[in-house]
Amino acid sequence: MKMMKKTKHKYTAIDLFSGAGGLTQGLKQAGFNVVGAIESQPTYAESYFMNHPEVDLRNKDITTIDPKEYMNDLKLKKGQLDLLAGCPPCQGYSTIGTRNRGKRDDPRNELVYEVLRFAVAFRPKTIMMENVPALATDERLRKLRAELEKIGYKIDVKVLNMSKYDVPQARRRMIMLASRIGKLDVISQELDSDKMKTVRDAISFLPPVGCSHDPLHDIVEYRSNKVQKLISLVPKDGGSRTDLPEEYQLECHKKTSGFKDVYGRMSWDKPSPTITGGCSQPSKGRFLHPEENRTITLREAALLQTFPKNYKFSFKSGKQGVATMIGNALPPTFIQFHALNVVTHLNNSL
Repeated sequence: MKMMKKTKHKYTAIDLFSGAGGLTQGLKQAGFNVVGAIESQPTYAESYFMNHPEVDLRNKDITTIDPKEYMNDLKLKKGQLDLLAGCPPCQGYSTIGTRNRGKRDDPRNELVYEVLRFAVAFRPKTIMMENVPALATDERLRKLRAELEKIGYKIDVKVLNMSKYDVPQARRRMIMLASRIGKLDVISQELDSDKMKTVRDAISFLPPVGCSHDPLHDIVEYRSNKVQKLISLVPKDGGSRTDLPEEYQLECHKKTSGFKDVYGRMSWDKPSPTITGGCSQPSKGRFLHPEENRTITLREAALLQTFPKNYKFSFKSGKQGVATMIGNALPPTFIQFHALNVVTHLNNSL
């Protein structure tokens, strides 16, 4: 994948809604100096701090933070920040959430306007916002764009497949780039399928589970004999529950033609499906290892999200808590590509 060149100048960035730090990791890989981050959930904030201890991290509800005071604390002046980046919580916009749980009125949807509140105060040179595809057509994004345009930002929004950006995962996401120093377009990367990173590229080098001395990789699974037998019968390298003998088809699956990915195996030589917070549960999607009779490990999930192989996550909320953190994270490699695009834009303005 062709990358834009880094610069010797360290541009500054702030990560709103930082989660466990996937966005910050991608910004750092592009050469940014991430000076501040905000995350409300303690376990996520702890994971962030484990990997980015030098960043001024605020473990607080973002709506309670005065952006002008935060700007002063960071010793920044209005207009000095190079990049304001963030991914507001997306559960309220997700297709499953809005269809099955009526979350179009989820109060978290309004957090998208926090990006505007901080932009008005900081007046950063550029803004990056990432989210689920549904936000691209949501009224809130239209309002956000209109307000940002009023204060001088030019904006581009695209929905992209991350497998086109060296992420071994077929994950579609929306990205918005804005600039008040010129036009900054989201770059659409088109890779041939034979050049995409695959599951094999991402995880095949790992040692056997139990032998790695890595808590994210060595967690033992506990499955009932029935579920373990079912998993063992799913054909290797891409098999699905629909390939199972009828006597092993679950009753709930016999009644629907949907959810075909549950109890499915990943394919070695294709990108994985979207990694979600259910990635440690075979009943939540195509999360079985391509050939071993188990779900992917948390380390495998993190690698498919393109986190560095030594990235740390807090276990204070248990295995599922870590799985949720990983599934909710932004793939650093995807962010790195677009952050390098921003670097080129900033360089051209010098």
